[in-house]
Amino acid sequence: MQRLKIKTQRKRQIVDITDRIQSALQKQSAATGLCQLTVLHTTAALTTADLDPGTDLDMLDAFEALIPKLHYRHPHNPAHVPDHILSTLIGTSLTQPVDSGELVLGTWQRIILVELDGPREREVVLTFVAEE
Repeated sequence: MQRLKIKTQRKRQIVDITDRIQSALQKQSAATGLCQLTVLHTTAALTTADLDPGTDLDMLDAFEALIPKLHYRHPHNPAHVPDHILSTLIGTSLTQPVDSGELVLGTWQRIILVELDGPREREVVLTFVAEE
């Protein structure tokens, strides 16, 4: 298991972590199997996306539009309840196949961390499970 630290720069941000994941797999001498990723936070998420220019901002705008403006009751800080909801909807874990040490991704697919309440340092746990 490896733990990767990802620093974000803005309140809401899309961070391409594909190359960091690939590099971590190479350090483990991963062969063929599955790469399991989990972000250890309740106001961040993981998914895959096409990152053509502007797509990151389009995604963030769409995420924002999904969450209604309600009277939230979170005792710690009601202002970031939408961040918790989005994290739950998008998901905090991702499993990607690995073949001969390389992530198996579609032509335009990238692995992204979705920052919802930054800027912060986020921790992503990577576990590789080899195929038998």
